[in-house]
Amino acid sequence: MRPALVLLHRWFGLGVAIFLFISGATGALISFDHELDAALNPDLFHAHSGETAQRQIPGTELARAIEAADPRLRIGYVLTEVEPGHTSMMSVEGKIDPATGKPYELGFNQIGVDPVTGKVQAKRQWGDISLSRENLLPFLYKLHYSMHIPEVKGIELGIWFMGIIAIVWVLDCFIALYLSFPNWRSWRKSFAFRWKAGGPKLNFDLHRSGGVWVWLLLLVLAITSVSMNLNDRVVRPLLSTVSTLSPDAFASRTMNPPEKPIPALISRDEVMALARAEGTKRGWTAPVGGVFYASAFGLYGVGFFEPGNDHGDVGLGNSWLYFDGNDGKLVSERVPGTGSAGDIFLQLQFPLHSGRIAGLAGRIVLSFLGVVVAMLSVTGVIIWVRKRRARLVAVRAVPEPVRQPVRQGSTPVME
Repeated sequence: MRPALVLLHRWFGLGVAIFLFISGATGALISFDHELDAALNPDLFHAHSGETAQRQIPGTELARAIEAADPRLRIGYVLTEVEPGHTSMMSVEGKIDPATGKPYELGFNQIGVDPVTGKVQAKRQWGDISLSRENLLPFLYKLHYSMHIPEVKGIELGIWFMGIIAIVWVLDCFIALYLSFPNWRSWRKSFAFRWKAGGPKLNFDLHRSGGVWVWLLLLVLAITSVSMNLNDRVVRPLLSTVSTLSPDAFASRTMNPPEKPIPALISRDEVMALARAEGTKRGWTAPVGGVFYASAFGLYGVGFFEPGNDHGDVGLGNSWLYFDGNDGKLVSERVPGTGSAGDIFLQLQFPLHSGRIAGLAGRIVLSFLGVVVAMLSVTGVIIWVRKRRARLVAVRAVPEPVRQPVRQGSTPVME
């Protein structure tokens, strides 16, 4: 059994090494994507009006003004209020161009607006394949989970591909753990690092012992990677066989193509009023912090959080209510810590994967784990290269068999 698992671990590892290296390296950075992005792009994140005591323009009012100034666009997501000195970040999508029947090509899908003056300070196309300063962090973020493999006929090939890589990673975690303890009487060796030996011995220890020390965290990272990429396609269907799941507003609806958006028949302000009333009825103290409209699904989402906490930096994240864009009916909710065991499991996936469940400390740990994943990928390939080279040298060292003729009667016969 062990030889078969060694072979499986080798080919699993070689098959996913480059992709895990990229995901690990990018993950180490995007644990602090917001901070790094803000440092690279101050115009997009820091309001020119500064940390003044001036009154902020409400987010929905800013959105209406921007949409009126440029009839080609629609604001998808807007914050109701932001921290002093910060811009109001908004997502943007093109309306349908009557001449072509397709969305306007705006050249940007995200803007930073000064909440005091209402001025649009910066724009960018989030997710572009570009290493420019304004696109670097979004490029790395999307590279992390999709390798920028394009969508084909509505199929997100990159999401599927990296989800399958994550499934292989989960399986390989268990194989690697088994192989790391060949002899249970000498289990301490599987935790040791021969720092003074250096070279191949240290490389081997970094790969084996380095993985053993953080094995459980790596397994959590691998499982949550599957959930992040294949939630609706794999995880929810499997989970529903063992636990009752609350309805998912998006999973229950068919996604319309970009050229056929579903118009909202109620306004942002109206849906926010509905959300506030629902929040008050439930005894929630957090204010309505942001609202988005998903035109592909005809759904509004309203989040409850304080200004500056739109990322849900600690715990299981923020509470969200989802309303039908046609009649304002409450169709779904995401309330951290509530629901079935399956619901809680799903709520845990992003906070665990990002480290945000433990706040800043958790993000630091996840950044370190990203480095470890990249290191394990490199050391594993080095081990394979060394062993393969050794096998080739051994084969070349064996002389060709000497083929002596053996006489049988009068006819020479080759052995």
